[in-house]
Amino acid sequence: MNRTPQKGIALILTLIIVFVMSVMAVSLMFISQTETWSSMNYRLMSQARDGAEAGINSAANYIVNTYTSPGGAGDPTTAYNVKVSPVQSPSTATSGNDVILTTISGHTSNYPVNSVTTAFNTSGVGKGSITAGNLTINYNTEATLLSMHTAFTPFGTVTPQTVQTWKIVSDGSVSTIRNAKVEVSAILEQHITPTFNYAAYATNNGCSALTFGGGGTTNSYDSSTYSGTGTPTFSTADGNVGTNGNLNTLGASTTINGDLFTPRAGTGACSVSNVTAWTDSSGTINGSIVELPQAINYPTPALPSPMPGTTSTTLNNKATDCGTINGCTYGSPVAGDFYLAPGTCPPAVGGPGVYDNITIKGTVHLSTAALGTKACYNINSLTENGQGTLVIDSGPVILNLAGVGTSTPLDITGGGMINSVAPAYNPMSLQILYAGSGTIKLKGGGQSIGVMYAPNASYSIGGGADWYGSLIGGTLTDMGGSAIHYDRHLANAGFTVGNWMLDSFTWKKY
Repeated sequence: MNRTPQKGIALILTLIIVFVMSVMAVSLMFISQTETWSSMNYRLMSQARDGAEAGINSAANYIVNTYTSPGGAGDPTTAYNVKVSPVQSPSTATSGNDVILTTISGHTSNYPVNSVTTAFNTSGVGKGSITAGNLTINYNTEATLLSMHTAFTPFGTVTPQTVQTWKIVSDGSVSTIRNAKVEVSAILEQHITPTFNYAAYATNNGCSALTFGGGGTTNSYDSSTYSGTGTPTFSTADGNVGTNGNLNTLGASTTINGDLFTPRAGTGACSVSNVTAWTDSSGTINGSIVELPQAINYPTPALPSPMPGTTSTTLNNKATDCGTINGCTYGSPVAGDFYLAPGTCPPAVGGPGVYDNITIKGTVHLSTAALGTKACYNINSLTENGQGTLVIDSGPVILNLAGVGTSTPLDITGGGMINSVAPAYNPMSLQILYAGSGTIKLKGGGQSIGVMYAPNASYSIGGGADWYGSLIGGTLTDMGGSAIHYDRHLANAGFTVGNWMLDSFTWKKY
């Protein structure tokens, strides 16, 4: 056979194969390089985002811990228009004059106090850098005041607060042979929330901050729908309890008819090194364990002003028991009963409304009387250790306890507790506030209707008493078959300012 026409075909095939392999090799090199650049780009983008998030945290830290909100000297709230969002300055502006603090290039700060602008422009506040290996990552931030609620006075305090919402935007950038830039934004805000969200809340962060035993229980009712006869209709839900620490339940008949709220997690034995959410010693939670994102901070209420003295008086069964107490009367309109006249809020120096140490062995009435609105009583301590009864004829009555020179500013351990405008079952008719860390004893029979705000105190409850409303304390022990009936209508009364929260994070790359 003649093979002459096929001479050289092997060389041609070899060249083709070499060419194909060369193309494949070059392609692989490009793919490898592309993956390298892609990996580098991702790393740089991630580092730029870290820088941007560092800027968010730096600006938020300044606003929360260093910045002084408007309302003080040199920064009046009248310099702002708070009726629009974002907030404007001057107050006559309705748009185009957003209140801004910024270090972003090309943007201009607009804040009526130069020292605030200067502080924000300081390195490590509104601008700064972090390092990652041999790279420097820079950030610049901008904070825009979205809303501002002025002159809000939280429940239990006398000092108005300014409540703000800020939008923080931060640019993080890395400058190398390949640059990267990422923008992160977040909302920094405080919410105005109901003070009394729980049947009971204990601010202590340790074991047995809340203890229910011996048949102690919680449930709920709604005073706004109360029929006016008998006791309210109870629900086996929404009798929620909360604590910054641990709940311990003791006894098979002990029941929490609601959820447990705590920043702690897990169940079982509690110790100093391992504070669990719930220690179940045969009690029941007819709800869920809800993990809070952070501990709840209840501000200490203001001390009574004017402060009462420490003279002790016992109100038993005769007119002379009133002694020289300004505002104390006996026998009218009800024979045999005592009446303590109310004061304005705050009471005038010397009374009425300012009382020292009062021990009740008869029936004592508190009311708004001729004031027609809320009434205040500044009392150093109140004790009922016999068969006495404290009756709230009309409300709201605000009882400010001082507790000077006594470890027990409120001691109701006799045959009866506080009867507070019982037909309405409205807990806001009696508001008891105490700033100290003493012990509050509620161990008499009968029922009380009210809210008690003593975030540093220790509660001791028992004796089959019923509390209609809400209790806030440092620690709370409910033993001996006592029930706390939470009024769901409290979600519409008595507000406070919650913790600062960073939320609504978004990001994008350039």
